[in-house]
Amino acid sequence: MARTKKGSSGQSTDAKKAGVHGEEAMGIDEILDGLEAVVHELEAGDLPLEDALRRFEHGVELARRGSTLLDAVEERVEQLLADRDEAVPFSGEES
Repeated sequence: MARTKKGSSGQSTDAKKAGVHGEEAMGIDEILDGLEAVVHELEAGDLPLEDALRRFEHGVELARRGSTLLDAVEERVEQLLADRDEAVPFSGEES
């Protein structure tokens, strides 16, 4: 899956920090790059079982961070659009 990178990370400082806590506040581009790397390593099939399990766990953590970040962005968009007369695009949608 090829993606186009934007600037240094393509995300503002606020977007990087939104909903992500801990030592590393990663932007969505870094999270997706990390997930891509994990998938490639696991698909190669060259890793011993313990290393593959550690990489898989890392991928799960990245996926959780990405989900948290996207949830925070969605909430922010909803807040920004709440003052408008138009319908909020994400309200009522369940995952």
